[in-house]
Amino acid sequence: MTTSGTPLARSEAELKHLMVAGLDGDAGAQERLLRAMLPLLRGFFGRRLGREADEVEDLVQETLIALHTRRATFDRDRPFTAWAYAVARYKLVDHFRRRRAHVPVEDVAEILLAEGFEDALSARLDVDRLLEGLSPKQARAIRDTKISGLSVAEAASDAKLSEADVKVSVHRGLKALAERLKGQ
Repeated sequence: MTTSGTPLARSEAELKHLMVAGLDGDAGAQERLLRAMLPLLRGFFGRRLGREADEVEDLVQETLIALHTRRATFDRDRPFTAWAYAVARYKLVDHFRRRRAHVPVEDVAEILLAEGFEDALSARLDVDRLLEGLSPKQARAIRDTKISGLSVAEAASDAKLSEADVKVSVHRGLKALAERLKGQ
């Protein structure tokens, strides 16, 4: 349950307190914050990269460095975890960009057609059309968890909702979509 005396999981309030204390000059709080983020970031990247352990650790380290060097951009009036996971998502996007092959601009149209870009665009428009009939909260919860791949905790933090509220919104939204599709 603990590693070197620190809990593996911390609450938003504890993490934000450590962040604010670090911003106010408490180097010990900053160090405790970064240590507390280790298991959270390993889980975040591990769920998205699977067994690529070396890449997970590299991304964890890059994110910890970014959290430290960009700490001045943190808005004290906002949730810490939403900000921290946004930094982690940017690091993940950068990782995927570095891994992809470079393609000459002239070949992009052919590649998009061959890879079903038009089908993907059409599917995206269909999903957007389906979600239009739901409440904004339900549509966002479904988009965040089922389409964007965020965990319930991440979606709740981003939307400033409880995890239970996100789960209920997803459940009710999917139920409403199922009913609508049955009627067509």
